[in-house]
Amino acid sequence: MSSPVSQESFEPKIIGFLCNWCSYAAADLAGVSRIQYPPNITSVRLMCSSRLEPEIVIKSLLMGMDGVLILGCHIGDCHYISGNHQTQKRILLLLKLLEFLGINPKRVRLEWVSAAEGSRFAQVVTEFTNQIKELGPISNEL
Repeated sequence: MSSPVSQESFEPKIIGFLCNWCSYAAADLAGVSRIQYPPNITSVRLMCSSRLEPEIVIKSLLMGMDGVLILGCHIGDCHYISGNHQTQKRILLLLKLLEFLGINPKRVRLEWVSAAEGSRFAQVVTEFTNQIKELGPISNEL
């Protein structure tokens, strides 16, 4: 049995699902621009945010990820025309499902970040990391 993690020493594990055309490029821009953000995120590149199935988000949380960040193109700028509209609808339903399952829906966040927004990418990651730190480990809810 593991000992409880104190709030001060807790470093959240966050998985980020990033759209190839915008958000992944923004992450790359943040990196080459040397913009600082917490190293807690592990990025997974998707061709479109709409390719993320809700089951993957739930599995990520059940397998120990403390937070899931989904980043896609701004509404109206999707490379696949309506992919981010589909994502938005799915995530709204997913958040209700998480609440039903007893998982705080604040552990999942959907944001729109364009390829030119490296600093916004860093800001979103930083804000989300701080939010998850406040919530504590996922193991507190499962």
